Amino acid sequence: MAVPGQNQEPVTRQIIVPNDAAGQRLDSFLGRSAELELSRSRVQTLIRQGLVRVDGRPAGHNQILSGGEQVIVEIPPPEPMAVEPENIPLQIIYEDDFLLVIDKAAGMVTHPAAGNFSGTLVNALMHYSRSLSQVGGFDRPGIVHRLDKNTSGLILVAKNDQVHIKLQKQLQKREIKRTYAALICGHMKDEQGTIDLPIGRSLKDRKKMTVTRLKARLAQTDYTVVERFRQYDLLDVGLQTGRTHQIRVHFSHLGHPVFGDPDYGGRLKWHRGVMALAKKTSLAALEIMPRQALHARKLVFEHPVTGEKKSLEAPLPDDFRKLLEFLRAEEGGSHGD
Repeated sequence: MAVPGQNQEPVTRQIIVPNDAAGQRLDSFLGRSAELELSRSRVQTLIRQGLVRVDGRPAGHNQILSGGEQVIVEIPPPEPMAVEPENIPLQIIYEDDFLLVIDKAAGMVTHPAAGNFSGTLVNALMHYSRSLSQVGGFDRPGIVHRLDKNTSGLILVAKNDQVHIKLQKQLQKREIKRTYAALICGHMKDEQGTIDLPIGRSLKDRKKMTVTRLKARLAQTDYTVVERFRQYDLLDVGLQTGRTHQIRVHFSHLGHPVFGDPDYGGRLKWHRGVMALAKKTSLAALEIMPRQALHARKLVFEHPVTGEKKSLEAPLPDDFRKLLEFLRAEEGGSHGD
């Protein structure tokens, strides 16, 4: 299935690099180019495919510009889609002619991947709207940023490429504020703080991320303690950066994995170590919420067309709310400052 309304012929763009771009990375320069209107990740894909040439030669993946180069970019037509629209209900928090904000349910994958081409947010969006940006590629129409399968909460969706590019630039400049509710195991020493630890791919398990300095990227996470329980802390968590699994990795590294997280130690690995009475409470709590206690609850951004400041919130889902009610009843939780 091809993307409706899209040109099926490749498009070629020629750009002369201005002298003031000397010293910039090629992918970064092209990702900001108004002539291309492509994301940096899309540019990197085109470079890997040999579709970007600088002064007649294939571009390098980390090429630095000198100024004055002739850059030719060939943009292929959208690939045939194996992803089909599906009539899956969506919880829409906000919608206008330019974008959507969806409250994604836990258990829903954001976009298709190998072996998982149905039941995703993208399948639902394709059924709901024929106006979705194609910046992210044929398998991620409209998706500006993602959430893990078992993390619930707010996701931005763009209806056209121009809006998508503008929202991605806001993300890159840290102008979009994303706030999560997170229940962590154990207690943070300070009532609030910032975790500043680089994150990269784990060498032991390529599906996981880890705190490392080897091929790592800057990762910064802000937190505030909202409520303390006997074994847990409820936090408000803000992302300064948006690395894969960032919140889960950062708190796990500090010995405080997100409650219920099966990949980073928030399930049996942590709960085996608690005292007998607390262990009984822990196992009961895990039955109430058998996934990571992480919810993207608030999104603040500037509307890319109207310039209006949008502040949107999604209430805690039932499993998270019932978990907190259980802990308050069993453990006598008290509100933090």
